[in-house]
Amino acid sequence: DLTVTDDATIGGTLGVTGVLTATSLDISGDIDVDGTTNLDIVDIDGAVNMATTALVTGVLTTTAATVFNGGFASNAGSTITENSGAALEIISTDTGAGGGPRIDWYRNPGQAGTDSDNLAQLNFFGLNDASEKTQYLYLFAEMADVADGSEDVRFGFGGLVGGVDTSLMTFSYGTQATGANPVMVFNEDSKDINFRVESNGNANMLFVDGGNDVVNIGGTTAITTAALT
Repeated sequence: DLTVTDDATIGGTLGVTGVLTATSLDISGDIDVDGTTNLDIVDIDGAVNMATTALVTGVLTTTAATVFNGGFASNAGSTITENSGAALEIISTDTGAGGGPRIDWYRNPGQAGTDSDNLAQLNFFGLNDASEKTQYLYLFAEMADVADGSEDVRFGFGGLVGGVDTSLMTFSYGTQATGANPVMVFNEDSKDINFRVESNGNANMLFVDGGNDVVNIGGTTAITTAALT
């Protein structure tokens, strides 16, 4: 073993086959370590260049923005916290006509899909007045039919109406639709929800009264079937 308790300057090569113990070590040149190095605390003032994999079993904390020039892959859930502004910004530098920021949601379980499998879902949470985490709105997409060459989709969004999870709008095709044609359904859960279409000069150009089961044109006064005939 070699123990150094004071300053030591070595102009050539230092060969230590045992343990080198030093209270302080200042190296101005390169370090080449062929074996395993166990460091309790590392304080690096300059840049670090790693040619292979870096394994961090604890928490990796950075005090400045982290730049990934080669992208990154996450094999577990990740959380991004931001006090104000955009928590995540995606920028495309493509100058072509088809360029633009793009997000791919890819369900890949490693085996063939099954009818009605959920493709992806976006959930919107907030706190109610009891400080409870509450899912107010969600958007979803399903594989209605996975048969090769005749795939169908079902998508839509739902949310809370009077504290109850409610289907607000869905678009279906194939076996989950009425007949063979696509169908767009509003208020599939039969809640007292009105549907209103506004024109340039009329706020109720088309008004579906969910509570009274009538369709009004040009106002909110009910038009009966007999009146239309």
